Amino acid sequence: MRCFLLLFILQATACSHTESFPTGKVIDTVVSKANPSQTYALYIPPDHKGAVMYCFDAHGAGVLPLNNYKALADKYGYILVGSNNSKNGNDWSTTENIWQALEKDTRARLEIDTNHVYTLGFSGGAKVAGYVALNHPGIKSVIVNGAGLPDGTPPGDFPFTYTTVAGEGDLNLTDLLGYHMALNKTNTKHHLITYNGKHEWAPATSMDVAFAGIKADEGAAPPDFMAKTRTRMEMAVQSNQFLKAETECRLLLSYMPNDNFFKNQLDIILSNPAYKTQSQEQMAVLIKEQNTKESYNANLGTQDTAYWPKTISSLNAGAQLPSFEGAMNQRLLAYLSLMFYSVSNHYMASHTDGVARHFVDLYELADPTNSEAYYFSAILYARAGDADHAATALKNAVKNGFKDKGRFEQQPEFATMKNLSGIVK
Repeated sequence: MRCFLLLFILQATACSHTESFPTGKVIDTVVSKANPSQTYALYIPPDHKGAVMYCFDAHGAGVLPLNNYKALADKYGYILVGSNNSKNGNDWSTTENIWQALEKDTRARLEIDTNHVYTLGFSGGAKVAGYVALNHPGIKSVIVNGAGLPDGTPPGDFPFTYTTVAGEGDLNLTDLLGYHMALNKTNTKHHLITYNGKHEWAPATSMDVAFAGIKADEGAAPPDFMAKTRTRMEMAVQSNQFLKAETECRLLLSYMPNDNFFKNQLDIILSNPAYKTQSQEQMAVLIKEQNTKESYNANLGTQDTAYWPKTISSLNAGAQLPSFEGAMNQRLLAYLSLMFYSVSNHYMASHTDGVARHFVDLYELADPTNSEAYYFSAILYARAGDADHAATALKNAVKNGFKDKGRFEQQPEFATMKNLSGIVK
């Protein structure tokens, strides 16, 4: 009896550190007790056993992936934690401090099963998800969306499973495909999931496959996992999308390498003349894409004022094509967005504002839903003393997702413009 009582007391003591957060509700901001400057969003599914997925958005919007995937969290029983501090521009020491605070606070306040800890990230957040797993033992699975591991990380035998999720129009797709292929020569269990989309958080239907795949890697695949993959493969064959059918076969075999049905289907697909034709067409498009990027780099300083607007207009039209070229045009638009961002940032930092204005305008044209383009524009208008246009640009930035109030408040160009107060909330 005394032993039983002692065990009960120890268990009660262990559980006393956890807190009672509401379930089935996304909490935008949980403040770290030890470090109030660190916050995170939290979603606890009604039925869970302590498995947790730490999520990292490129812009510190911790709540974004939680809102996107809370239904999946309910389905698979994963607690979702989204950092509000991790974002592009942080150095790795800052990232390390963010992770230390995040892990310490959540482990103290949540019922976490340390045998089922995963990371998920988009774009720069994908690199953070990889960084955490590479530097902190105990992460069982990593899902990267739209980017890969930290730059310079060679393929190796990683102690975690690694799932790449990317849109066919993602500017990083070719690099991600290359890294995935390189992992074939390692002992790392890895998977590739593609979808019809661009550089953005994956749709829930695609992330569903990745979440279910974690279960499959743990030997507890959902009962319909194989059947759903078979359906996607068969639909691809019926629509003559043989490269997509190949991807689905290889995906299932990456989880269940000894499945004879999918082995046979893969052999049938690879021997189909239509597959070989499509494979050659895809390779030709990838070569064209690389040559086009080199052409853009060469024309960066062109004096032809019509060159870039005409190029962007052509890419926008071509991006609607239901073909390899359509996806290529989406990737090229994303490439131009990144190129104009980098050049704009360079000239703004050196206060070469006239040149910066040219590239910021092109940035907006190439990527009209990117909040950073409008934020850059607001800074330039503020430097020129144009308060009205600065306010309009800032409102467009907010409309397209800008929420970094701290960055806005620290921006010296906005300090004296009272008409900007209240725009960023």
